[in-house]
Amino acid sequence: MLENIEAVIYDMDGLIIDSEPFWRKAEIKIFASVGLHLTDADCAMLTGFRFDEVVEHWFRKQPWTGKSKEQIHDEVLAEMENAITHHALAMNGVHASLDFFKRKNLKMAVASSSAMRLIKATVKKLKIESYFDILVSAEHETYGKPNPAVFLRTAEMLHVRPENCLVLEDSFNGILAAKAAKMKCIAIPYPEDFENPKLVIADRKLKSLEEIGLVQLP
Repeated sequence: MLENIEAVIYDMDGLIIDSEPFWRKAEIKIFASVGLHLTDADCAMLTGFRFDEVVEHWFRKQPWTGKSKEQIHDEVLAEMENAITHHALAMNGVHASLDFFKRKNLKMAVASSSAMRLIKATVKKLKIESYFDILVSAEHETYGKPNPAVFLRTAEMLHVRPENCLVLEDSFNGILAAKAAKMKCIAIPYPEDFENPKLVIADRKLKSLEEIGLVQLP
């Protein structure tokens, strides 16, 4: 199934680290400062989107005063960077999967909707910088996931054709982006989302990165 793979592209949030609780806590705190009281379910609804798009979404729903959209964006990112630096833990199987792909002599990258400062904070905290050839953020793309732009840019930077890339993703939007880029994609969703019928578009579905060794690669 996964023939001719030359590069593996990792998403970050929800795959390398369980950052969703950090995002929800930060969003609920900072948006409350302008009178927008979000719930966990509100935050979960926009999982996988680039954060500037999340800010724009909520501003359209309930415009606020007192702080600019840029201020809200930067305050949430500061909360996130602090949380990652002090509390982030690798999700099950991260290190084993990295070692597995390294033994296969495959190129490796992170391609995330998160800002580059958060990607760098994560790989530094987990001491996994050396595994990756490049780190790529969608923050400067015209569109974030589910648009495939960040994955296509990553393939270009790795000098690998998109069809020879394997993407590891946890969210439906990320899987859509990978498939739109014509890449192979393994879905590793949160347990509560594992039976989501929409994830059938992925080439394979695993319960965690610990199962990566079961995937047959050339």
